[in-house]
Amino acid sequence: MSKLDELIKELCPDGVEYRSLGDVVNILDNLRRPITKKDRKPGVYPYYGANGIQDYVEDFIFDGMFLLVGEDGSVINTDNSPILTWAEGKIWVNNHAHVLSEIKQIALLRFIYFALQNTDVSSIVRGVPPKINQKSLRDIKLPIPPIPVQKEIVQILDKFTSLEAELEAELEAELEARKKQYEYYRDSLFKFEGQRNFLVQWLRLSEIADIGTGSSNTNEELEKGDYPFFVRSQEVRQKNDFEFDETAIITSGDGVGVGKIFHYVEGKYALHQRAYRMHITNECILPRYYFYYMKSTFLQYIEKNSFHSSVTSIRRPMLKNFPVPVPSIAEQERIVAILDRFDALVNDITKGLPAEIEARRKQYEYYRDKLLTFKEKIS
Repeated sequence: MSKLDELIKELCPDGVEYRSLGDVVNILDNLRRPITKKDRKPGVYPYYGANGIQDYVEDFIFDGMFLLVGEDGSVINTDNSPILTWAEGKIWVNNHAHVLSEIKQIALLRFIYFALQNTDVSSIVRGVPPKINQKSLRDIKLPIPPIPVQKEIVQILDKFTSLEAELEAELEAELEARKKQYEYYRDSLFKFEGQRNFLVQWLRLSEIADIGTGSSNTNEELEKGDYPFFVRSQEVRQKNDFEFDETAIITSGDGVGVGKIFHYVEGKYALHQRAYRMHITNECILPRYYFYYMKSTFLQYIEKNSFHSSVTSIRRPMLKNFPVPVPSIAEQERIVAILDRFDALVNDITKGLPAEIEARRKQYEYYRDKLLTFKEKIS
């Protein structure tokens, strides 16, 4: 039996009391104050908002240990837990984050921090933009075991958090290294001139592909649909109807994703009216080979040839004139095989390093949730 099990058996064998957050912490919202950007004087003290540190200023209004809960804007995470920031020392907080401090001998603030990570607050978020008001925050019910149990849970989760963060940092570093390795090999594979002893034909994109745009708008997307819907971002949306049934390479026609966003699709799909599709029609080139070549070189090409207004945009002639090297089919197949392996390792969430990182996060969440689940004591 673990130390935690022994403490629970001794101190709360029949369950624990669930109490309102407002009864177990101090909420210091009346002390927080915003400073407009023009009035902020640079300094060393963190200036916090709903999502963490916004700036550094010359003065502070809080000094100690605090838990900040995002009040408005992006106030909840994807798992519906609140946006939380742990803050210590001298800080300034604006009126976009609730400020919580500890009430001695009732609840450890660090325990509350972990307990709120395990709390779904979607039902108390109101308004546009979404907001967690102080009354809703005060009324959140949390399990409050005896202080020795809280201390043991905090010690376990702090240790687990540290280990998880260390492992995740190592995996992130490994992933970044693999990405750089992938990009290096990808780029080197496409350096044909003067480095190959076989013939490479150069063709314009218009000579090897049918180029076009879609007719759909972003507001037509559905939460769940039958077909992928490609817009001007890396995220793939959904629709119930399709416009094309083919193998194609998709790229953004304007916006911040120009030259950076690429999709490879086989089958039925819908397409945004300002995204381009390239359907390879020339049998001398493999669609997947062209997909990798475009990812490797198109950004440089677009930076030299793009039109600029409020955002960077692509014009059809630029795409038509994009030069593409066409080596033998055997060489294309070799390049595709190499890059497919790298792509799976780096980008596929179902395998490789990204999946390992996601597994570590889920493991942490599983143990945290298990430690913070208590039977409610019936008085």
